[in-house]
Amino acid sequence: MTFLPLLLSALLLPASAQAQAGPEGDPVLKALRAELDRDFQGLKSAEKVPLYFLAYELRDTRTFDLSADLGGLKTESEHRYRTLDVDVRVGDPRFDNTHQIKGRESWNDWSPTVRTEVSSDDDPDALRADAWLRTEEAFKSAVKRFEKVKTNKAITASEEDDSDDFSKEPPASFYEKAELPKADAEDWKGRLKRLSAAMKDYPFVYDSGISLSARAENRYILNSEGTSVVTGNVYLRLSYHLSSRTEDGLDLERYESYDGEVYADFPSEEKILADIRKSAAELEALRKAPLTEPYIGPAIIKNRAAGVYFHEIMGHRFEGHRQKMEDEGQTFKKMLGKPVTASFISVYDDPTLKRQGKTFLRGAYRYDDEGVAPSRLTLIEDGVLRNFLMSRMPIKGFPNSNGHARRSAGNDVVPRMGNTVVVASVTVPYDQLRVQLIEEVKRQNKPYGLVFEDISGGFTMTNRYMPQSFKVIPLLVYRVYPDGRPDEPVRGVDIVGTPLTSFTKIIAAADDVDVFNGSCGAESGWVPVSGVAPSILFSELEVEKKEKSSEKPPLLPPPYQDDKGGRK
Repeated sequence: MTFLPLLLSALLLPASAQAQAGPEGDPVLKALRAELDRDFQGLKSAEKVPLYFLAYELRDTRTFDLSADLGGLKTESEHRYRTLDVDVRVGDPRFDNTHQIKGRESWNDWSPTVRTEVSSDDDPDALRADAWLRTEEAFKSAVKRFEKVKTNKAITASEEDDSDDFSKEPPASFYEKAELPKADAEDWKGRLKRLSAAMKDYPFVYDSGISLSARAENRYILNSEGTSVVTGNVYLRLSYHLSSRTEDGLDLERYESYDGEVYADFPSEEKILADIRKSAAELEALRKAPLTEPYIGPAIIKNRAAGVYFHEIMGHRFEGHRQKMEDEGQTFKKMLGKPVTASFISVYDDPTLKRQGKTFLRGAYRYDDEGVAPSRLTLIEDGVLRNFLMSRMPIKGFPNSNGHARRSAGNDVVPRMGNTVVVASVTVPYDQLRVQLIEEVKRQNKPYGLVFEDISGGFTMTNRYMPQSFKVIPLLVYRVYPDGRPDEPVRGVDIVGTPLTSFTKIIAAADDVDVFNGSCGAESGWVPVSGVAPSILFSELEVEKKEKSSEKPPLLPPPYQDDKGGRK
C-alpha cells in the first residue's frame, strides 16, 4: 500500500509565546546591538589582519525542576541564567581564522568562540561590559589562530575542497519571545510522589525515580551584517526510570519520557502509572531472560527505535562540514545523486515542524544559531542521496547555509539535524511486517529473528583514525522464532555496524509512524532533536555482546521490602 505520512506542517509558534512589546523596547537587544556595533567599528582595523565579522548569541534561560523517588520529594529548583557566545572572524570570507588546522594536534586548537555567563538583570552597562570583555578576548584569540592557520596551510598538503570559509547570507530580522509555562508546584509534587511510590512494589528495582523539567530559552542572535533575531522555545519533559542488575552483573533499565511545550501535552497520571507498571514487568522479564550471543540475521527495529537508528547511521555523516574536514571519513561525500538505501525510503529534515500528529517535536526551531531560517530539506529521495546539512561553512557544491547551524552554549556552530523524518512510500501493517520477518528467517535458515522494541541511544565515529562504525544501545529486544514459539526477551546485546552496509539491508517498512525525542551530542554540544520513523525490516543486522559490570546486585533487599517478604 502507499503510505502518506500524517504530518502537521505547523508554523513554529510557541504555545506560550508572551505578548510582545517589540524589539525597540527590549533593553537586552538594545545593549547588545550598541556594544556589537561599537566593538566592530573599533576593532575591525585594530590589527594587521582585519576583523570582518562579529556575532553575539545570548541565551536567556529559565528552568523549573522537580524530582521524586520512592514516594519522597528529592529535588526542587528554579533557576534563571544568561550565557553569551561571541563569534569573531578575522581575515576574509575566503580564508579566515576558523579554517581547519590539519593534523591530530588541532583537536586542542579549534574553538574561535568565547562564552561567558552574563548579568541576568537588564542593566545595559553590565551587559555591555560583559560583551566588551568577551569580544576583546575572542578577537585576540582569533588573531593568534589566524597566524597558526596560515602556517599550517603553508606547510601541509593542499586541500581537496578549497571552498570559502564563510558564506554570504541575507540579514534576518525577527522578534518573538517565550515564557516559562506556569506550573502548579504543589500539584506536581503530589503527582511525582505518588507515581514514584508505586516503584516500591518491585524489590528487584534498585534505583528509580521520576522527574519534571521545564525550560524556556530565548535566544538573541545579532551580527555585524545586520541580523537581529530573538526567538524563544519551551521544552517540558516528564520522565521516569527503573534500574536493576542481574546476578551475573548486567545492568538493565527501562524508562519513559513525555515531551511537550504545555503541561496539557503530558498524559494523565493514570496512564503514566500504567506505563510504570508495564516497564516494571518488562524489567522483571529481562532479569530472567537469557543472554544472547553475537548474531547476524533478519530483524525489525520498531518505529521509535528506528528513529534513533537512522540518526546514528546518517546524522553526523550528513553534516556538511564533515565532507570538507580532512580528518573525517567522508562516508557519503561521493554518493550525491546515487542510491544509498532502498528505493521506497526517503528522508527529510524539517526544523519548522512543531508536531507529528499530536506529538511535540523537540528538534523544532525557527532560526538556527547563525540567524538563518531553515526549511524542509530533502536528504534522501527514493533511496538517492540529495543534500547535506549546511551551516555558513560552504563545501564544494553547497555554497550556502540551509539553516542547520546549531550548538549549545559555549561551543562552535556546526550543521546538525533538527526533526528528521523517515518516509516509506510502500508500507504494510506491522503484523504483516512481522510475518515478513519470519519468512526472511526461514529463507535464510536462521534459528530466529530479532525485534528491537526500544533503544536508549547510541554513538558513532566518523574520523579516519578510528573505526568508522556505529553502535546502537537497545533496551528491550525479543527473539522471534519461525516455528511459532512465543517471542522471548533477551538481554546483553548492542547493535553494531557500518553505515553503507546497514543502509542496503532495509527490505520493508510498516505504516506505524512514531516519534523519538532526545538530545544529540557532538563538537557543538548537546542539541534537542527528534526522529520520526516507521518500523523497519532489515534482511540483516549484527549484534554484539554488551559490556557488563563486575559488581553484583545489593546483598540486602530494600528496607521498604522488609515487611513484604524480602528480595525476589
